[in-house]
Amino acid sequence: MPHGYCFLWRKDLLSMMVVGNFLTAVSYALIPFSLVYIVRKRKDLKFDSIFLLFAAFIAFCGITHFMEIVNIWQGYYFLQDVMQLTTGLVSALTAWTLWQLMPKILTIPSREALNAQNEQLNKAHAELESANRDLEQKVKDRTESLQKLANTDPLTQIKNRRAIMDTLAYEIHKFQRQPRCLTVLMLDIDHFKLVNDTYGHLEGDIILSKVATVVSGSCRQSDSVGRYGGEEFLVVLPDTSIDDATDLAERIRLAVMTCSKKDGEAITCSIGVAGFYEEQGILQLIKVADDRVYKAKNQGRNQVVFES
Repeated sequence: MPHGYCFLWRKDLLSMMVVGNFLTAVSYALIPFSLVYIVRKRKDLKFDSIFLLFAAFIAFCGITHFMEIVNIWQGYYFLQDVMQLTTGLVSALTAWTLWQLMPKILTIPSREALNAQNEQLNKAHAELESANRDLEQKVKDRTESLQKLANTDPLTQIKNRRAIMDTLAYEIHKFQRQPRCLTVLMLDIDHFKLVNDTYGHLEGDIILSKVATVVSGSCRQSDSVGRYGGEEFLVVLPDTSIDDATDLAERIRLAVMTCSKKDGEAITCSIGVAGFYEEQGILQLIKVADDRVYKAKNQGRNQVVFES
């Protein structure tokens, strides 16, 4: 007769008793290892104590089931009672600790709450990216606006002196790397001071704007037109020979004559044409064009001069 049990030595009852307790004991022995492994790997968890208590509780439960098997044939009842008492104490401590941790556990957000927070974060991130793109575009537009303002003559809306000189310096730099034709036109409005003295500076401003529009409209997209100073205009013509530049200057001269002053008299201009050569500098090129403008004026104005 087994100790403490009356199975009538039925093999089916005995087998179910042994197998059931053995499987339970083995399972209870494996679970604590998993809990301890989680605690060691997840240093960020704030509930280490409850994991370890559960591990101890389950381990003692496993030992108790193992003692159930032993006591079928061996009467270690005192040892089994000690295990059961220890299991009860660990169970009570685990339950008490769990209740102490309950307020913290309940503050852990649910999956739905986390998903909602993630959606809010994604939405905020998208809004932030959109705001950044808008800000970058505004900065880009503002920068372009300021750059245009810094390079544009406010009256004629063409390049100012600094911008047209920068353009000429850039074209000369390209010429030095790969020589090709490069010419400039220096244009001066005839008798402009007389216009200001006779009709006032407002009429002079109107004439400057008209001439700037005519000159710009006569040039190619690759050409650059700028107000050099006062009533003088500088035109930079890359990949343009002296002959072609002279033809363009003549067309510009005729086009300017289609504009008229306040009294109906046609506006005229004097134009100097100069080609860039390797041994020249930018100031020498400007001086050659300017000298030819003065030669045109000395020869009666309203003409194009392309040689000294």
